[in-house]
Amino acid sequence: MLVFSLITLVAFTSWSHPAIAQFRPPSHHWPGHGGSGPSLADLALQKVLDDASPVFGISDDNHSSAATWMRAYSDDTPIVHLNIPGTHDAATWNYSLATQQALKPVTDLANITEVDPSFYRCQDMSMVRMLDAGIRVFDLRYAYDVTKTSLVFWHGTALQSETATVEDILFGFYNWLDEHPSEALFLSFQHEGGNDDYGTQMLLYNALTSPASQKYIVQTRGAIGTLGQARGKVTLLRRFDLNLLPASYEATIPGIHFSPNDWTDNGPNITLVYNQTTGGTAYIEDYYQPLTPQGSSAEENIRWKVNATEAHLRFAARSHGDSLFWSFASSTNTGNSPPDTPEIQALGNGTSTPKGGVNQQLVPFLKTMEGKRLGILMFDFFEQPEDLVPLYLSLLPPSKARNYA
Repeated sequence: MLVFSLITLVAFTSWSHPAIAQFRPPSHHWPGHGGSGPSLADLALQKVLDDASPVFGISDDNHSSAATWMRAYSDDTPIVHLNIPGTHDAATWNYSLATQQALKPVTDLANITEVDPSFYRCQDMSMVRMLDAGIRVFDLRYAYDVTKTSLVFWHGTALQSETATVEDILFGFYNWLDEHPSEALFLSFQHEGGNDDYGTQMLLYNALTSPASQKYIVQTRGAIGTLGQARGKVTLLRRFDLNLLPASYEATIPGIHFSPNDWTDNGPNITLVYNQTTGGTAYIEDYYQPLTPQGSSAEENIRWKVNATEAHLRFAARSHGDSLFWSFASSTNTGNSPPDTPEIQALGNGTSTPKGGVNQQLVPFLKTMEGKRLGILMFDFFEQPEDLVPLYLSLLPPSKARNYA
């Protein structure tokens, strides 16, 4: 069934999306199968992964211990007891002036006026490198491509790729899980822009309920279970509604539903009930734009964001031990003068931010949280400083996470 899904997907995408040559990295190398060469399934998967590569990246056969960090945790460990690192706007790692220029023939069709790429870029490493570095939660922003025939990845008006569709990226994650069956992934899908419609919702529903998705996506609805139930699979964090489709569609899609209507915009402390029957509740910090006065310094904007994130992490450490906590260390204030881009907020500007950005300032704080459950924490430019994610993963040892209270 997976082979059929791959071949069908390749046939459709080859017809509907001619390759944009300047965006396609070199093809993957596949070992031969005896004297017959790679199988048709291998070739089909290679085609899909090549199309996905501008957003997903290319595997470099990394064998670091971080690629299998979940292996140390027992199957009966509740997922809500884990400290799980994630990346905000994960698809933006490849967005640059060169990307804008290469995609200009496409974006011109939609009359998009480009702005400084640094306003939109939130990462520097590909998704596959994020996976190998221990990232397990991915914030993915999708919308129609400019032809309104497929779903691709955007950040605001910044198109990330015309070839890398939502389905292509899903196959990238599924392939990675086949190679790392001890791991569990959490994909947060959110519609980007204000033009969600019936067609967009139908395309997303089809992608997330395809035969391949039914095999690789945890089919539970409205509940977060144990690590053993999630290993080798994707858990959907659904930051989207299917309100324009018949009710049966919402009733049959798996995952945890975080309706955009219930997610407070720029909220430092959101309480969101995702299951009205069981009372399942998530506690969320998504204070992405510091509400500082116009003209405030980068140091002040960074401090406002650090204060919000640290306050929520303290809350996670002391309360609701069996509930989901989801915090964002990512932020931006490009409306400020001068603008504070995601990179400045995360890493500082190198001149007037002596303590660094949010990432650097979180390190000494996290060192005081040893033995604490903090939940999901989303980063921009997560690899800097290099001890940030390893520190986060080290806070709660497997023996304590299992019975955390």
